Amino acid sequence: MVVHRTHTPVMYRVAAGLLRGAMRVVARYEVSGLEHVPEQGGFLITPNHISHVDPFPWAHVLYNRGYSPVYLAKSTLFDTPVVGWVLRHAKQVRVDRETSTAGAALVHAVRALDEGECVVVYPEGSLTRDPDLWPMRGKTGAARLALQSGAPVIPVAQWGPQELLPRYAKRPRLSRHRRLMQVRFGPPIDLGDLRDQPLNAPTVTAATARIMAAITTELEVLRGERAPAERFDPKAHGLRVTGDYLSGEQS
Repeated sequence: MVVHRTHTPVMYRVAAGLLRGAMRVVARYEVSGLEHVPEQGGFLITPNHISHVDPFPWAHVLYNRGYSPVYLAKSTLFDTPVVGWVLRHAKQVRVDRETSTAGAALVHAVRALDEGECVVVYPEGSLTRDPDLWPMRGKTGAARLALQSGAPVIPVAQWGPQELLPRYAKRPRLSRHRRLMQVRFGPPIDLGDLRDQPLNAPTVTAATARIMAAITTELEVLRGERAPAERFDPKAHGLRVTGDYLSGEQS
């Protein structure tokens, strides 16, 4: 039985139970770096994003240790029947991406961190557009939240979910053998000097660069290879910042 470290709504427990059961059937885990996860107090998790199924492996690991991750989730999920109802009743935070109200989600996220929650922000904001699935250029939401809250930031790298559900695929690639999910938690990112600076564009940009570099470093360990020297920038390649840039669907 999981002993929860913070209040976990019934709907959250039900959804987690179903998802954990499903993941046990299709995946096996190889986890490293758990010693970097704080034993108490709120903290921020910043994973790379390579598949629609990748929010589950690392969350499964943390849930088994008593953490109930609070996701900053895109608004389209909240507008989806059933899924939206579950999210609203499972203490998740809605983010209206690319709108003037997107920053409002940070208020709720800071409150959750103050209450000792594990809060999740995907700093890329969408599935990576990098052709080789390396972390692309990050957005500033995770950095702003980290600097406003003062909470520790734990980078998470994962490799393997893309084999179960490729980027923008509609159906999983089921196999006779469970897919290997590699999850690596990195040490807290040092943002101490930036927290003493004004919360302006240069400060947030610098914090974002450190977050993306930390995630990439941990992913290099998992993949056993070096990432490109220059991070992929969708705008520089004329690609949409959010959504399936191949089909035009939202993601």
